[in-house]
Formats: sequence, C-alpha cells, structure tokens
Amino acid sequence: MDYINLGKTGLKVSRICLGCMTYGAPATGKIKPGSHSWALNEEESQPFLRQALEVGINFFDTANVYSAGASEEVLGRFLKANVRRESVVIATKVHGVMRDEPNGRGLSRKAIFYELEQSLRRLGTDYVDLYQTHRWDYETPIEETLEALHDAVKSGKVRYIGASSMYSWRFAKALYLADLHGWTRFVSMQNYYNLLYREEEREMMPLCQAEGIGVIPWSPLARGRLTRGWQSENTKRFETDQFGKTLFSKTEEADHRVVERLGELAEKRGVPRAQLALAWMLNKPFVTSPIVGATKPHHLVDAVAALSVRLTPEEIAFLEEPYTPHPVLGFS
Repeated sequence: MDYINLGKTGLKVSRICLGCMTYGAPATGKIKPGSHSWALNEEESQPFLRQALEVGINFFDTANVYSAGASEEVLGRFLKANVRRESVVIATKVHGVMRDEPNGRGLSRKAIFYELEQSLRRLGTDYVDLYQTHRWDYETPIEETLEALHDAVKSGKVRYIGASSMYSWRFAKALYLADLHGWTRFVSMQNYYNLLYREEEREMMPLCQAEGIGVIPWSPLARGRLTRGWQSENTKRFETDQFGKTLFSKTEEADHRVVERLGELAEKRGVPRAQLALAWMLNKPFVTSPIVGATKPHHLVDAVAALSVRLTPEEIAFLEEPYTPHPVLGFS
C-alpha cells in the first residue's frame, strides 16, 4: 500500500479509501434515505473490513445517513476491536435526512452539533479525523455552517473538515469565507468522478489543485459499470440503486463506447477492467485516494493491484477519446 498526504495537511492516508456505504444493515420494508436493500449486515461486513486492514488501508469513509447510522456502528465496533484508534483515519459525513422532523437534516449549527455527537457515539470514538459536508445545504447560510464546523474542530472532536459534491464556485466561496473569517478550511473534496463522468475536470479539479485540496472521488468504478461488459448480467445493486440510475439514464450511448474501450484495453493487457479504471484515476495528479466499495474479496485485491498498473500516455488517450460532455450530476 502507498500513502499520501491529504491535500496540504500532514495527514497520511492510504491511496485507496474503503467506502463503507455497503456495510451496516440491509433495508427492509419502506426504504429510508441512505438505506439499501443490497447492504451487508455486520457479520457479512467484517471480512471486508478485515481485508482492508490486511492490505494496508488506513482510510475508512462512512456517513451518518448510511443504513440510518448502522454503517457507523458496524465500522466503529470493528475498528475498536481490531486496531488502535490512532492508526486509522475515520471519515464520516453530515447533511442527509436522519429524522422526519424540521431539524432532522442539513448543515445548520444545531444539526451539525447534534449529528456529530451521534456519529461519535455510533463510531465509539472521541473524535472524527475527517468530518465532511455530504452535500450543499441551500437552506442554511454557508457562514453558519463554516463557523459551526470551525467550532467542532476547536472542540477537539474533529481533526479536519472536508466537503462533497457541489458546484466549484460554491466551493471557492466557502474557501474564501473561511480565509476571510479565520475559520478552519476544507482540506478535501469528495466528488463524483470516473471514466464515465469527467465533468469535474473542467472546474473542480483545477480549483482543488490550485488550493491544495485533497480529492477523494466517490464511485470511481461508476457503481460497477466499469467492471464488466455492457450487456453482462446485472447485480442486485444495479437493479435496485435508484440514485445510481439518475447518474446514467441520459448518457448510455456515450458510456457504452467508453466501456467498450476499457474492455478492449483490459483484454489486450490481460488486466481486469477494475484495475485499469482505477489505474487511470490514480494516474491523475489531482486524485488523492479513490473511495472503493467491496462486497467480494477480489474487489480490494483489484483496487490494491491498480496501484502497480502503469498506463502509457497512448493508453490513457485511448480510454479518454470516446468521452463526450455530460450533464452536471451528483450534487443532489
């Protein structure tokens, strides 16, 4: 495993981050926001969390909304039983709907302080290494959010703060306001980025490079679409992932061409598609640590192997050439 500084901070994170949305509790009955029928329960999750430690991953990403809090509980109990707290980097997020009441979501001062305490309780820890805004809150002034996050850092309950999926001009405004008021700055951006969706290269990635922001992309394998042939058998997640369907419904023809190129190069190189897709991403100088989910042992094997795959400039151009501009997605 390789390790890298998260942006301009001194925090060292593994070049692969384990995404824990899959771990927690399968949704039953009426599915709540953040809950999924394809999630693994605690017993099923543990082999993958253990495998992550064995391959050297020290960076774990979850969110309060994943499995309605169960993801944080499963991750927290596993790490507490298997590793020293100071040896891992725990990232979680705040914003999503947690309760059916007026203040049960969002990034107000009230919501941030309450949800942070709940996340700490579920994770079984005194502090979060990276506390991230899951989405932009259009109903709360960004100044209120930034000051609350700054106070959370000063309280010792948060080490660093990050953001996720927003327009680059909003992120630039947040960085400016933090500097203006002397508040803690965002150090990372968790955004949607992969071979099938590269719109972030136009504005967000250059901004992150210029400002020294660590980039930890979510869905680097496009929810599995980059791991198999276009007409291959669908997975349970593919069939039930309603949010995922919103990311691809308008771009199937263009995406098909990219997937074909990836398959062609994978066959030529004798390397799994997942390894090539991740190697392409890891080649980008602005990418710190892709967030990879795992529900089968080979998922993490491929992720780690991708660190050793070297693509030539010609191979990178071959993969990128069929891409066409997409609608801006992933901010909701």
